[in-house]
Amino acid sequence: METVGYYPGCSLEGTARDYAASIRGVCQMLHVELRELDDWNCCGATAAHSLNRRLAVELPGRNLVLAETQGLSELVVPCALCFNRLKTAEKALLGPESHRYSLQYEGSVRVMDLMDFLTRPERLQWMETHRVRPLEGIRAVCYYGCMVNRPPKITDAPSWENPTNMDALLSTLGARVLDWPFKTDCCGASHSVSRPDLVTTLTGRLLSRALAQGANCIVVSCQMCQANLDMFQERVARELGTALDLPVFYFTELMALALGHPDAASWARRHLVDPVPLLEASGLAV
Repeated sequence: METVGYYPGCSLEGTARDYAASIRGVCQMLHVELRELDDWNCCGATAAHSLNRRLAVELPGRNLVLAETQGLSELVVPCALCFNRLKTAEKALLGPESHRYSLQYEGSVRVMDLMDFLTRPERLQWMETHRVRPLEGIRAVCYYGCMVNRPPKITDAPSWENPTNMDALLSTLGARVLDWPFKTDCCGASHSVSRPDLVTTLTGRLLSRALAQGANCIVVSCQMCQANLDMFQERVARELGTALDLPVFYFTELMALALGHPDAASWARRHLVDPVPLLEASGLAV
């Protein structure tokens, strides 16, 4: 059993509990123990960096110091926004202006995006031999969003315009992965509250282009992206004058489905767009 530090972030304890459940379920199947960071706090996303520069570094930075104090060498982060803020704090606390902040951080903790952690080559090989329900019938476009990969000087992403690890994962699980050039376009993130008109435009562009590629679902690794693409479909459909019924899965939900977790379909049923018709048509309903 591999043990790794885990920073869940706030939304996985609220609106993204389905994502949290699928992460726990998948990690158990992969023999990974998630050791939740003790006494973790909010990273400040999405507003702190626009209000107070020091606070925007020290809120996430405190979690890095805690991880270091607790002897964690790796800290896995499932939330794209949290990952971006923790990496921003890492760069600031280890950079030439570190003296501006009250935190002392040595840099011994490797901050990892959950997708990167779960798609290491040895894990893909294990999943290929242990999948019990290949995802045949799934025609997916992979939507990575913008926060995990950009800006690369913060995220250290090797392929910030064209990431491919989710593509490789879904192909390993038996899905048909469709090529499309919009995998890192922005969905509007938290502007869904202040500028729903803007998010309608951005999500409408993504949804219509996914359909044009022949996709029957979108797969994401960010709960903000999932919420926007899932929640705005009815509004986008009205503006486009067409029907929209495109399930938006977390990648961990499809992992669990392919690996035979008994609760996999129940997590996805919590979404606004019902995935059951697609799963039944693909022979994947459980």
